[in-house]
Amino acid sequence: MAYAPFNQTTGIGEPVIGCFTESDHGHRFDYAMHDDFVLAPPAHGGKNMRFPHKVWVGPLGEYRAANVMKTCVHIITGETDFGWIVEKWNIKNHQRY
Repeated sequence: MAYAPFNQTTGIGEPVIGCFTESDHGHRFDYAMHDDFVLAPPAHGGKNMRFPHKVWVGPLGEYRAANVMKTCVHIITGETDFGWIVEKWNIKNHQRY
């Protein structure tokens, strides 16, 4: 599970806009809007991919750029010499606040 960070002293945190549960392992994640992160199309053709959300993945406020949809999430999980690694996660219990 990964919840959005919250500063207990000031009561300030990122405005969380929803949560979901990842289907394969049952982990719950919060997400918020992110500065629009766009990947250029791959060399073999295609279109730009937008990642307008940030999904918190760790207890210390670590997050990943993602595109949260109704039943799946496209999330950037790493980077190689050849570009970004984008995974597709199936989700359930998607709630928007």
